[in-house]
Amino acid sequence: MPSGCQGQDTEVLNGHGMVLRVIEGDQTRAARISREVAEAKERRQRQEREQRDRMLIETYENVADIERLRDQRIELLVAQRRVTELTIANMRERQSRLESQVARFKPYSNKPNAPALPDHLAEDMVNTVKSLQVYEASLEKNLAEQADVKSTFTADIKRFKELKGIK
Repeated sequence: MPSGCQGQDTEVLNGHGMVLRVIEGDQTRAARISREVAEAKERRQRQEREQRDRMLIETYENVADIERLRDQRIELLVAQRRVTELTIANMRERQSRLESQVARFKPYSNKPNAPALPDHLAEDMVNTVKSLQVYEASLEKNLAEQADVKSTFTADIKRFKELKGIK
């Protein structure tokens, strides 16, 4: 094959000049691979959609069932949020008490003869602050989960109605 034809589509001919086969060039091969990847992705998405549709039809008898489950999940998340908020309130009180205790020690006290801050007190303060950060992040995650549950169930209700022909 001439060097100028490398990477190009090449037709293999028989003795009568008829095309026996075509050897793919670089661009054709890349386009075929891209098309196959897109087709595989579409096929996977279609299978997931069909599986989701079967699950909706087999799991629920009516829209009220879906709404009931949605409400239960939201209720659970709201309850978890309340518990987390109470824990944060308790931890803030603990932090406040620790700050009062820490204020009696060097370097936080203005008194020249104040004793050095005990390690256990400093450790308690650090642990309390870190725990507060974890619980506050948990609150943010809870809000995101609530929004996700609502949007997922809204989509499920819409699709269920489409599948059942409900308006």
